[in-house]
Amino acid sequence: MPPSMPPPPTPRTARARAAALFCAASVLVVPTPTPTAPADGRPSADNRPSWTAAPAPGGRKAPTAEDRSSFYLEGAPGSVLEDKLTVVNPGDRSLTVELSGSDSWISLAARRVSVPPRTRADVPLTVTVPAGTAPGDRSAAVTASGDGRRVRVPMAVRVAGTAFAALSVEHVRVSGTGRNAVIRYALVNRGNTTLAPRLTIRAEGLFGQVLSRTAAGIPTALAPGESVRLAERWSEAPRLDRVAVRVTATTPDGTRAAASGSYTPLPWLRPVLGGAAGLVAAGAVVRLVRRRRRAARS
Repeated sequence: MPPSMPPPPTPRTARARAAALFCAASVLVVPTPTPTAPADGRPSADNRPSWTAAPAPGGRKAPTAEDRSSFYLEGAPGSVLEDKLTVVNPGDRSLTVELSGSDSWISLAARRVSVPPRTRADVPLTVTVPAGTAPGDRSAAVTASGDGRRVRVPMAVRVAGTAFAALSVEHVRVSGTGRNAVIRYALVNRGNTTLAPRLTIRAEGLFGQVLSRTAAGIPTALAPGESVRLAERWSEAPRLDRVAVRVTATTPDGTRAAASGSYTPLPWLRPVLGGAAGLVAAGAVVRLVRRRRRAARS
């Protein structure tokens, strides 16, 4: 029998391998024939900066004005993406630069790099896309600081995958009565895209509609998996009518969700009215029986 195939690597194993390769990588310092700059680190007479930082060009060539000015990476949730930052020191003295990423996804092979005169340093970096990340674009940056200068290199990360929107309205209820009435409910983003919902609240009583308004205080953006509890004051709530309150949420892309709750401002009123109706019915039965007895005697 042929030998069994090893199980495919899990995302955790893949990340561990990538991390091991990343740790093994070192900052590459490469001589580069660039014009010298003043020893004080200030721009030269022709306004060339004392040093530059940019995404590494292809191969081992030195970066030029035609190369990338920003990072662009794309991958699925759980993937580890790789690239390099190049720091060029055209001056005639050594340069030390501090490096940092604006997002926890970004890991740099070195947080500080020393670049000898007329050389460049290629610093490997990785971007780890967390599992479960919603598809879409994310902005970040790598910042290099040194010799009184700060360079911010933009980074765009596109997370691959199928986007879907899902929303729910939950736990609709009304507390308080009269001017102290408050409509409470929960709004939950159950999809994998950020939503900007719009909510309307309507209430129908025994004699027709008693409330119709757009809800206030709604968050401008609801992240995937985020849940918020909201409250809406209802000072015009009826004091005797029994109503059904319905909260409806819609998004610009047409996603829709709704939920309802009932409201009885005087909970004891219904049992009292029911009891009174029972007494009236019982009285009617008694009167009917008496009439029949009188008719039988006559």
